[in-house]
Amino acid sequence: MDALNAEAEKVRLMSEETNSLEPPPRSRSDSRSSEQTLLNMSDTEMTDLDEKRRSGGDIEKAAAGDGLLPQTNIKDHVADDKMKRAKLIFWMAVNTIATVAIVFCNKAIFSDKSFSQCQAAFAAFHFFVTGGTLYILSRPTFSMFEHKRVSIQDMMPLAIAMAMNVVGMNLSLQISTITFYQITRVLLTPCVAVINFFFYKKTIPRMAAYSLIPMCFGVALISYYDQKPAAPAGAPVKATNAMSVIVAFGSVFISGIYTVWVGTYQRKFEVNGFQLLYNQAPLGGVLLLYAVPWTDKFPNLAEAPTYTWWLIGLSGLLAAMINVSQFFIIGGAGAVESTVVGHLKTCLIVVIGAFLGGRVITDKAAMGIMLALCSIFGYSYIMIKQPK
Repeated sequence: MDALNAEAEKVRLMSEETNSLEPPPRSRSDSRSSEQTLLNMSDTEMTDLDEKRRSGGDIEKAAAGDGLLPQTNIKDHVADDKMKRAKLIFWMAVNTIATVAIVFCNKAIFSDKSFSQCQAAFAAFHFFVTGGTLYILSRPTFSMFEHKRVSIQDMMPLAIAMAMNVVGMNLSLQISTITFYQITRVLLTPCVAVINFFFYKKTIPRMAAYSLIPMCFGVALISYYDQKPAAPAGAPVKATNAMSVIVAFGSVFISGIYTVWVGTYQRKFEVNGFQLLYNQAPLGGVLLLYAVPWTDKFPNLAEAPTYTWWLIGLSGLLAAMINVSQFFIIGGAGAVESTVVGHLKTCLIVVIGAFLGGRVITDKAAMGIMLALCSIFGYSYIMIKQPK
């Protein structure tokens, strides 16, 4: 779920232009106030000011020395900027490592037969971890965001979509290779564009739309040529089965609907992403608990390996790290930095999954991976450069 939130935020940021930070223009009232200050100075004070200027100091230094203008320490300002930049880089690194690690951690959990049929319960666990993390961060001790309550009735559709989305992602991750799973996730971008066009009449630049075509073609290639674990010598290697493709594409479609709804709910109720997530995560967890008896098979605790329980705890910790790091990234990073970090995570998951997954990747599958990745980079570049 937390990887999805970062993913959804990335898709939303790619549609925005990078906003440069410019100093606010000096108001007329400030200018008139400065002029009035100089006009109210006595002749003696003006004479002293002229003498200081002639002796090597300019008028600003002389006025600042007399307490007329505020003094600023440039070295302190530069040091503060460097410290903020270092903190931003640190939290970006934490977010990247946690997002990549949680995919492989969850894959290992789902590969255990004891937990292979616990999709709803596992998603509910993550929802409650997310809700607990956001509750702590909203307390006065941290005050990272202000809690804004939205009624359960209003949140119900979004919570249901969120629950279906996360369960679909977990199921896709369980029955697919990590490489195939992550590459199909890039289809979230064109999916959101299509939904926005047909239901909200929102368009994207023509060149951006063209860049999505090779992305879809690349995903189609890897969907067809993605391979199963290496078979014995002489035995044919089977391609990804139809169920994996159906579940993956269905998961992307649900994710697209959820992503669009997130933006709609934020505008409707005037809340930010974390205020919205704080309202929907606990509700989604409770809804999934009602589905657990019908959808999940409770594991035999006696047969569950000890390391699997450690992985479950690690998954919850990684989820909390992703949520915390997102605060600092959204607050300090621009559209370009956030987009690059998102693509970096995608590339790392694809590459590591290809090397560690025990899969045979053909040349055509590799071509599909490159097409999809290059297309999403091109799309991001076009959208960032596009003026509002």
